[in-house]
Amino acid sequence: MSDVRDVPESWPVESSADLHRDGWVLALRSDRVRRPGDHDEAAFRRLVVEHPGAAVVLAVDEQDRVLCIRQYRHPAQARLVELPAGVIDHPGEDPEQVARRELREEAALQAERWTHLLSTWSSPGYSAEKIHYYLAEGLATADRGDFVLQHEEADLEEVWVPFEELVDAVLAGAVADGPVVQAVLALQVRRDRAGR
Repeated sequence: MSDVRDVPESWPVESSADLHRDGWVLALRSDRVRRPGDHDEAAFRRLVVEHPGAAVVLAVDEQDRVLCIRQYRHPAQARLVELPAGVIDHPGEDPEQVARRELREEAALQAERWTHLLSTWSSPGYSAEKIHYYLAEGLATADRGDFVLQHEEADLEEVWVPFEELVDAVLAGAVADGPVVQAVLALQVRRDRAGR
């Protein structure tokens, strides 16, 4: 079997400058980077979007339906079919705890069983965001606590979609939100390999 895996590596950064930092979720910086061991080549510029990461929840009920959320996304100029998800609020926060929080806050649900499906870099050519995907099963209602839906979240529409129908929508391109595509296909592959 071949050794196919990502390998940690860090190239020398000669300088770094903040271009935008607002203390919320994103920051943009410009790094001057040099290839290791190459002292003849000039350092080159790379823009980096700093992002703390996120967690996405694929919540599946006993009827094999997936909780989807229709939400307006301004950059996409569309109301997208998404999954409950949220940003890691502080360094070191456990992504599974973020997933649990987001399921409770966005959908007023909790889950008995949690399975980590996969983690991916959203767009590593310029972004440091890593997204962690979780399957949530054994669903039950939960109290949102003091969380209040506001802005785009105040206009969320919850839709329960049969899993196979969601797979078909993803493959047909009718649902194009990256986290939905990745979570759904990851679960489908797991099911195929398990003979389900």
